Amino acid sequence: MKRYRVTILASLAVACLLPSRQAFGGSGDEVETKGMIISRTGETLIVNSPNGKVTVVLTGDTETKDNTGLFGLDEEHMSNTVLIPGLKVKVEGMFDDQGRVAAKEITVDGDDLETAEMVQSGLHPTAEQVAANMQAIEVNKKNVATNQQSIGANRQNIAANQQNIGANREQIDKNIKDIEEHTNRFTALADYEVKAAATVNFDVGSTKISAQDQEELNKLAQTATGLTGYIIEVTGYADSTGSAARNTKLSENRAKAVVIYLMQRGNVPVRHIVAPGAMGEYGAVASNETKAGRAGNRRVEVKVLVNKGITGI
Repeated sequence: MKRYRVTILASLAVACLLPSRQAFGGSGDEVETKGMIISRTGETLIVNSPNGKVTVVLTGDTETKDNTGLFGLDEEHMSNTVLIPGLKVKVEGMFDDQGRVAAKEITVDGDDLETAEMVQSGLHPTAEQVAANMQAIEVNKKNVATNQQSIGANRQNIAANQQNIGANREQIDKNIKDIEEHTNRFTALADYEVKAAATVNFDVGSTKISAQDQEELNKLAQTATGLTGYIIEVTGYADSTGSAARNTKLSENRAKAVVIYLMQRGNVPVRHIVAPGAMGEYGAVASNETKAGRAGNRRVEVKVLVNKGITGI
């Protein structure tokens, strides 16, 4: 009986010392891991999981989806372009002979994707809101000072203005907190070197790519596909003509048109393209008060990026 107990204890000790299958596995072993994408290099992702950093490899068979609907029972299939740094994911796949996870299925959170895309595109809208709130506070302060001259008659207006000041301060604090949080989540751009870039310009209200810009995109695609571990970032812009909502949608459609061209005519695999950004009228490079300035702002910026860890910088 004593020998039997010793055997059990020894077996348990050995089992405890063995690494878990999810953290370390042999080639062909199935694995499931959750975490946040902290870097993307070409067809590989680095996911920060509870067990440490996991290298995930995208293949032509990798499926990306978002569980939607009541209780997440519905599925929305997505392109691998949505897999950007700052996004939380669940990865299911198999270990390859290098200890990486060859992804079979990747599940994302649509709400988290929206936040990550906003950060990847830039924080201009949020920063703009902070500036607007600060201006509102200054206006309210002036209103309070004016109202104090006739406190008896304007007491209600003073109270209302003070409430607005409080609300604006809360919104500013929230926006600043969001900026800090999202900036901390998205650090990938600082880890990449720009190897090639192109700017595609558009006519008013148009998403059509000119023949001249098509040639520029062809050259950029040729450069990109000759590199190791590259990704392509595409960001769309618009001038200030029309509503902000319309301009944001127009800049998104322009970015998508460039992505489609790179895939179909430039032979760039979709897994090498990160989610296109839509900046609308934010990020102007020239004054919208002139015709030439507006023409310069109707654009899509394309960058070929390679991780500095690969380039040795």
